[in-house]
Amino acid sequence: MIPTINNGNQTTVTKGVPDLFDPNILKSARAIYQTYCYFHVKLAKPPIGVAIDRKTHRGQLLFTKRPILLPWENFIPINQIESETY
Repeated sequence: MIPTINNGNQTTVTKGVPDLFDPNILKSARAIYQTYCYFHVKLAKPPIGVAIDRKTHRGQLLFTKRPILLPWENFIPINQIESETY
């Protein structure tokens, strides 16, 4: 556990625990991934996650190890998407 200071209050962050995402963003990322899997049955290279716009919920799959995100985008890792899908 790593203690951090947030607005004068001490909070504890557990190392290795993923951040919580907005459920609507997670739902949109899951839909993008499921659509991709539907049309690409044989995945040559699995994606590492989805970059998704926080406001419009439009996104795209990412396949590189070090994705570049725009300031208004969130990265949803594929293990977060799959953990609740199957």
